[in-house]
Amino acid sequence: MSLPNILKDFNLFGDGNNWQGKIPSLTLPELARRMVEYEGGGMDGPIEVDQGMQLMTMEWTAGGLIVDGLFDSFGSPVHDAAMLRMNGSYESDETGQVVPVEVIVRGRHKTIGMGEGSKGDNNTMSITTTISYYKLTVDGEDIIERDVPGFIFKVRGEDRLEKRRKALGL
Repeated sequence: MSLPNILKDFNLFGDGNNWQGKIPSLTLPELARRMVEYEGGGMDGPIEVDQGMQLMTMEWTAGGLIVDGLFDSFGSPVHDAAMLRMNGSYESDETGQVVPVEVIVRGRHKTIGMGEGSKGDNNTMSITTTISYYKLTVDGEDIIERDVPGFIFKVRGEDRLEKRRKALGL
């Protein structure tokens, strides 16, 4: 029998601030391609043509109030003003092997929901960050790197936009 590696713990850093114990949950960015249908003469049906990546977002929840590293970049005119780094510890219940996972994103905080306040209750903040840079590293290996303004998209070291950049003189 084989069991999956399970996320046993994680930590989130925002612009260098350590938010250990302050982030109860997060939703990592979805990797999704923009596809459009195409059907030409002589084809038996449509196919989907890849038009690049969709807009990526990361949604996360903070327990209580976080100020440092969150509001400093809010409303910035710079597309990558905010940096988030999630370090995760995935572990096998078969072997005990720990697989480190790191996700680095740069972008802008689009929404900061201050949550509902109620005396004595744990309040939470909900944040949505739009992403212009994304990097996924698993056990020291760079798996995905995407730099939208830099026109870079790498999968396990293969630069899938290199030929296009060259054709465009970039």
